[in-house]
Amino acid sequence: MRDLDVVTVDALGTIVTLRDPVPALQDALAAQGVERDPDAVATAFAAEAAFYIPRSHEGRTPESLAALRRECAAVFLAELGTPLDPDGFVDDFLAALVFEEIDGAGAALDRLRAMGLRLACVANWDMSLPDTLARAELAEKFDAIVSSAEAAAPKPNPAPFLVALGRLGAVPSRALHIGDSEADRLGAAAVGMRFALTPVSTLPARLGPEAG
Repeated sequence: MRDLDVVTVDALGTIVTLRDPVPALQDALAAQGVERDPDAVATAFAAEAAFYIPRSHEGRTPESLAALRRECAAVFLAELGTPLDPDGFVDDFLAALVFEEIDGAGAALDRLRAMGLRLACVANWDMSLPDTLARAELAEKFDAIVSSAEAAAPKPNPAPFLVALGRLGAVPSRALHIGDSEADRLGAAAVGMRFALTPVSTLPARLGPEAG
């Protein structure tokens, strides 16, 4: 604990989780005359997620984000074999994506701040990351929020970490990143940061006696 100034955290799977989008997507499809069972919708959503994740950093301007979102809706609809126009479905698709705080994440972030640590969220996400965290009532807990879109490269590229550290005026050797993926571990290692696996709720206790 005495060797740390900064903790950075991943977003999805670390501090936020996605509410099951299948029921809302089924309703949105039905409203446009398309009936699909839950398994088919879940499979189509998985295909969309596989398309979006490696491209999330491409949504770095309002225009490129709108284009990326339309492509994602198109992938989802194509997987379902529907004739719907992605332009007419993309808003309903986005409305079905609701991100919520993982239990205990906010309280853990508050505790880390009370211990004198500065906090940053560093995530593979498009430019909407700050808004997403704000809707989950987590944005105000961070001194910096850095998406892969802002850094123009996804983790494990070190760029998002370097942007966050630069914004906080911190050195890598006095920073720790917590996440749930190999990209988190490798990205942190690439800049000389320490790494810890989720859950974030237990991180204060894991930092040692001073955390108590």
